[in-house]
Amino acid sequence: MKIQAYLSFKGQCQDALDFYQSIFGGEIINRQTYDNQKMDIPDHYRDKLQHAELKGSGFHIMGYDAAPDTPITNGTNVQMSIDLENEEKGSELFKALGKGGKVHSEFQKTNWGAYYGRLTDQYGINWMINAK
Repeated sequence: MKIQAYLSFKGQCQDALDFYQSIFGGEIINRQTYDNQKMDIPDHYRDKLQHAELKGSGFHIMGYDAAPDTPITNGTNVQMSIDLENEEKGSELFKALGKGGKVHSEFQKTNWGAYYGRLTDQYGINWMINAK
């Protein structure tokens, strides 16, 4: 079994994947736009992503730009969770993901012995970072 995130965006999927790539590395693969698709999509939306994946060592994030008439509630139904064994790297990721976003729980020592923080990034995606 493999469980991975599939994120929905309102036209900014490429920007979001570029942002995540700048933090995590990896490669954007299987990039497909709505161009030349036989779908009821407005012309101004044809260059948006119908599907793309960011894949790297230890992670695989898929995403797409939902059709303009598709209702999306930003981030309320997805929490991206990152577990790592390095507090310094956890703090670095927390700061990078938090740029332009909103911190809900500062990255700090917890009662379970790890460092943990929770935030929503500039694209409305919720992140939990746990470093032991």
